[in-house]
Amino acid sequence: MNVSIMRVFGFFVLLFGVLVVFTSRWTVIEATKLRDNGLNARHLLDQLRVRRGTIRAADGTVLARSVSAADHTFNRVYPLGSLFAQPLGYFKPGAGIPPAGLEASRDSVLSGQRSEFKSLLDELQGKQRIGDNVTTTLDTKAQKQALSLLAGRHGSVVALDPRTGAIKVMAVIPSYNPNFNPLHAPKIRPKNGATQLTDFSPPGSTFKVVTAAAALDSGKYTPDTLIDGKSPITVSGRPLANDNGETFGPVTLTKALTLSINTVFAQVAEKVGRSTMKKYMERFGFDGKPPLDYPKSQVDASGEISSKGGILPPTDSRVDLGRMGIGQDKLQATSLQMAMVAAAVANGGTLMKPHMTDRVIDHDGRTVQTINPSVMSKVMSPTTATELTTMMRSVVEEGTGQTVRLGNLDIAGKTGTAQIGVPGSNLTRPWFIAFAPANKPRIAIAVTVARSQGGFGATVAGPIAQQVLQTLLSGG
Repeated sequence: MNVSIMRVFGFFVLLFGVLVVFTSRWTVIEATKLRDNGLNARHLLDQLRVRRGTIRAADGTVLARSVSAADHTFNRVYPLGSLFAQPLGYFKPGAGIPPAGLEASRDSVLSGQRSEFKSLLDELQGKQRIGDNVTTTLDTKAQKQALSLLAGRHGSVVALDPRTGAIKVMAVIPSYNPNFNPLHAPKIRPKNGATQLTDFSPPGSTFKVVTAAAALDSGKYTPDTLIDGKSPITVSGRPLANDNGETFGPVTLTKALTLSINTVFAQVAEKVGRSTMKKYMERFGFDGKPPLDYPKSQVDASGEISSKGGILPPTDSRVDLGRMGIGQDKLQATSLQMAMVAAAVANGGTLMKPHMTDRVIDHDGRTVQTINPSVMSKVMSPTTATELTTMMRSVVEEGTGQTVRLGNLDIAGKTGTAQIGVPGSNLTRPWFIAFAPANKPRIAIAVTVARSQGGFGATVAGPIAQQVLQTLLSGG
């Protein structure tokens, strides 16, 4: 074989190699990137031709389904409109925008995605791609009630089963209708105020539960430890007073939580110390994104203690530890995070991973995946959790939370009223966290109303929590 032929042969081998490399790049190595490219019309058409799986509430109510449209395509519809918009999100491939909420986090099962080989084989055989169905843990009746009780006010209600982490209610105002016209998509920028930075705010005195947990579990305090409750005191070089300037003598830690005495918990936080406070905040989940079955880009925080978003850990010298200990200063949280705080106490000190999906069922009715409860962290000892439960029961029985007492139902809770706006504006953000029944908890809840003119956690957020608890405990 002469040199010229060898050169030609080598040239064609090189061309073949280049062809293999580029074919492999787009079909294997960067297949996902190509598929998700908004300019990829074929992938868009493929999405529209998939009979996407149905999403249901825990009672079987249809929350999202696909209906036939023209040209063998499907449209996604949400029969209950805005009721579950925040947890569900939306799926609008025709708008050229990515899915949101559960529609995004469960996209692979809802769209029936299989291996590249299986998908190609089904296509060659002319099989229609059908997605699997998702059954959630969400309670329809309690969700409706929570939104009704918010009565148009911006705020959120999150309720979950502390034993499993199953979320029952995630009601948020403002909301949106996921049945929006795709042509209006650029105007739709939904944010889930129960989980995101957009709804961060100081949790007020509900955070005293975290401070009390750190104090008790570290062994530095007992429920009967006496602390001076005089007012005002100097904290970080500035005066700090109790509500209405009320002053107390020596009081037990239990009484301090019962009456929500600021000056006591500021002292407790300072004595517990920065590193210990940080450790317990991290155990409660304040150090990052909760492991919720939700797109991570849409769960910006349960209260990240980092420099992100201006939130600082208690070990940072710029943090006023005393004021952080009472739920103020450089501290922010979401209703999901505060529901997790209540849940950890309710579950004997063990925090379960929150989740909204119960199971995945294929189109033949077979359960192909069940979401089993899993532990997120061991926050405190069972003994500490029992002591803290008794203290939180006292809040409802004889303290700031008496407005939520409900007949024979034993509720453990904590009120919170965060000051917002400019000094003297009398604007507040009421909070309430609780769990019930206190002796054998089945539901933990957090309620916040974004803005109130002089309202308190006990009078604004507490009654909402009380009624939602009653509905969930009665079986919906």
